[in-house]
Amino acid sequence: MRIPKLSALNNKHVLALIGNVVISAFSVITMSVLLRTMTKADVGVWFFFLSINGLCDALRNGFLSTGTIKFYAGTPKERAEIVLGSVWFLALGVSLTLMALDACAMPFMSLIKNPEVLLVIKWFGVTVLSSVTFNITFWILVADEDYLTILWLRLVNNVSMIVIILILAYLKKATLENLLIVNFATNILTSVACIVFGYSHVETIFKRTRECMVQLAQFGKYSLATNLSSNLLGSVNTFIIIPVLGPTALAVYAVPNKLMEIVEILLRTFVGTGMSAMATAYNTDNMHHLTFVTKKYAGMLTLLFIPLVIGAFFFADFAIWLLSGDQYKGTEAANIFRIFMCMAILYPVDRFNGVTLDIIHKPQINFYKVIIMVVVNVLATSIGLYLFRNIYGAAFAAPFATIAGLLFGYYHLKRNLDGYSLRSVMTTGYAESKLFINQMLAKFGRAKA
Repeated sequence: MRIPKLSALNNKHVLALIGNVVISAFSVITMSVLLRTMTKADVGVWFFFLSINGLCDALRNGFLSTGTIKFYAGTPKERAEIVLGSVWFLALGVSLTLMALDACAMPFMSLIKNPEVLLVIKWFGVTVLSSVTFNITFWILVADEDYLTILWLRLVNNVSMIVIILILAYLKKATLENLLIVNFATNILTSVACIVFGYSHVETIFKRTRECMVQLAQFGKYSLATNLSSNLLGSVNTFIIIPVLGPTALAVYAVPNKLMEIVEILLRTFVGTGMSAMATAYNTDNMHHLTFVTKKYAGMLTLLFIPLVIGAFFFADFAIWLLSGDQYKGTEAANIFRIFMCMAILYPVDRFNGVTLDIIHKPQINFYKVIIMVVVNVLATSIGLYLFRNIYGAAFAAPFATIAGLLFGYYHLKRNLDGYSLRSVMTTGYAESKLFINQMLAKFGRAKA
């Protein structure tokens, strides 16, 4: 019996999944090292910085990432170069603007006493600028469905970071300042690799056109608001917990959030592979196929989440211990993880509702959806913290925000896509899951023969 060849895995869904699993594994290992070597307070501050930096990064990604895929995927070479050149010019403009705003705040650092705010002012500008090349390259490769190259570049970024962090932990030098330096340096390393190996297409910046930049900006103003709001939705509890309960409570809340990477792996994989297919279908005016892709991915992922939710409910305590060690044993982290995972069953339909609204040129509706979720989340979190006086209050908000967004997005998508319904999502997902499993079994069967 022969070992299955790599070609047996040459499926974009499998490659994307493998890539996300590998990278998330490195991320979890990194987090596990930090949780074991840093105090809860320092871990809380680190997550606060990541949340702020994520918001700033969302300005650029939200403005251009979806637009890049939408206007670039499936287009002729000449048009593709115009789109990429315009994307490069706009992305650099956004990044340099963020860096300039950061520089304007630096003269006032002596007046600020909050260490979390000082850390953000010192590092967020250069950190956002250091990742611009890698981000643009990633958007291009997603549109091209080149998931092997994505995996390679992300390995360059993540492996270099975890190796340095392990060395710092061994030397007992894993401080916040050193972590920020490592993060900046690994971003630069990855960006250089993107340019040297020709994946970034930075040379197309000279082929930009004003018309294309305006088109990207017009679309981007809605996707920007949506992405920024989505990022805020994911981090708003961080900003509420820090002043109310402090960084130690935030660290406990961050542990189950990190474990939700299990869910994000699958969401990112399916959204990444599905978005380019939907964009190509829309650009070729094939709305029937676009609707099919939306139902297929949302349905398959919902079915896949059912056993994950059941397993997470019973093994939550072990998962928390495995990630963070004894320091977080007996805290609220395990129960919060159970709450998050129970709500995860709704995430696939909600996520694909939003992505599809963007693809069919209805980003304003997706924006309204996310705004509703943010408002509901803030209100529910505030009420929850007032009632419970602990981080269970923050977890209390999750069901309300998710259900509100799902219902709003579903209502509008059903009005814009013929044949779209929750029932058709599940039936299509079931049929496609059976087909996918049979195809994979057949490939491995041929490889073993």
